[in-house]
Amino acid sequence: MKKLLFILALITFSSQAQTARGVKIGYIDMEYILEKVPDYAEANNQLEQKAQKWKQEIEVKKTEITKLKDALKTERVLLTKELIEEREDEISYLEKELLDYQEKRFGPKGDLIIQKSVLIKPIQDQIFTIVQDVAEQRKYDFIFDKSSDLTMLFAAQKYDISDFVVKKLSSSQKREEMSKKQLKALEAKEALEEGVEENPAFTERQRILDEKKAAREKLIEERKLANEQKKADAIAKRKKLLEERDAKKNGTVIEKNPKEEPQDNQNSKEEKEKEITEENETPKEGEIKEEAKKKPTPAEIKQKAIDDRNKKLAERKKAIEDKKKKIAEDKEAAKKAKEQKTETENKN
Repeated sequence: MKKLLFILALITFSSQAQTARGVKIGYIDMEYILEKVPDYAEANNQLEQKAQKWKQEIEVKKTEITKLKDALKTERVLLTKELIEEREDEISYLEKELLDYQEKRFGPKGDLIIQKSVLIKPIQDQIFTIVQDVAEQRKYDFIFDKSSDLTMLFAAQKYDISDFVVKKLSSSQKREEMSKKQLKALEAKEALEEGVEENPAFTERQRILDEKKAAREKLIEERKLANEQKKADAIAKRKKLLEERDAKKNGTVIEKNPKEEPQDNQNSKEEKEKEITEENETPKEGEIKEEAKKKPTPAEIKQKAIDDRNKKLAERKKAIEDKKKKIAEDKEAAKKAKEQKTETENKN
């Protein structure tokens, strides 16, 4: 509000000081201009791909933590108090690591904000330079940015110079590849266009032409959609007729299932398969005795189950220790890398 009042005060002061002519005000839409810059759109797309990759990494970490929590919940009754505490510590550490990573990538001072600022600053500087040139050429007293935090309660379209800035921006990029002769021709053309655009009659005529063009494009689009809908309806109707015809045909003619066989042949075949299966499954006398010898006692079965469980717990504990050790090593390596980076920056 204070900013708006300050601007209004400036406008009032300028209007009083310049009685010879009225105050000339224009505005731009920075977001609209940036969308029209191919280099910015391509770089922004690459940055968006990076952000998607970071989001996927965060989801993977979340899934890993969820799995650890579920495993602890399932195995809690089988674990000792020390193992439970170790797993809870590991989960807490991973959760804290996840929060730090989210802050690093998407926080107020994160990589996404920093890289976006680095991406947009050169283009913004170029746009600001062009805006200053336009203000001097067309003698604007004020030019505002519509997309900033400045509240514009009303803005007439005729004061929007965004398209003109986009045109200047494109031509400035082309100038670098032009010869002197081509530059002179371009400057003459731009001067002529600027003189015509300053004419109110031309501006009004151009507005009417743009409105007619927009109405014509809208009518063409509506006709195109109507034709596509008619085609879709015709295809659906034809499909329905075919389905009804097929259903009627299937209702009058019973097709024989080739998989079905006569009952007698089927029964005899099943009996033969049963006899073969019984012969293969019937153990011989020597095999029965050998199997009886190999069969473990209930005590052996119980002891084996205990041994397997202890073995799994030992393997799980070792895996947790290895993982904690790796996490600590990674953390130490990251800390050293950060210290080296800080030291290098201080030296520079």
